[in-house]
Amino acid sequence: MKIFNRHDRIIPAEQDAVGAVLDSLAGPEDALWPREVWPPMVLDSGLTVGAAGGHGPVKYRVAEYVPGRRAAFQGGVDGRHYFEVVPREGHVIIRHDLEGDCDLGMWLKWTFLVKPLHNNLIEDGFNKVESRFRGTAVKPPHWGPYVRFLRWMIRRAARKGQPGQGK
Repeated sequence: MKIFNRHDRIIPAEQDAVGAVLDSLAGPEDALWPREVWPPMVLDSGLTVGAAGGHGPVKYRVAEYVPGRRAAFQGGVDGRHYFEVVPREGHVIIRHDLEGDCDLGMWLKWTFLVKPLHNNLIEDGFNKVESRFRGTAVKPPHWGPYVRFLRWMIRRAARKGQPGQGK
């Protein structure tokens, strides 16, 4: 089965400025990943081809990196996901695509568990980028009851897995 998921955001800035935001991904001054409210993206050797890491339980490797333009990752699903900075006249589009192949079990997990969280995480990141260039806070996407429930379940499972917390 196929999975395809795309997020785009028009950013009122120059390509080099938004490209610098992409280049900060997983670094100490990460201006893209919404690590303030989601597990941080961590890469063992920074944003370089071959670097391994992920965010929370999701693990992947950097498969391609074109500074200021594109960072692609392999892992998670049998496919790729990437951030891309696309210059246009007078603005830039920042894009995240996830595409892959999976069996029915993974498709169900993606559809009902991962996708709702993924969509909110990416939109929160794009809000962070847009806020940076607009100079004002962009209203965060609404985390609906289902996403809030999933986040609660993840926190609860993490606490139960810690030593001394009981099971």
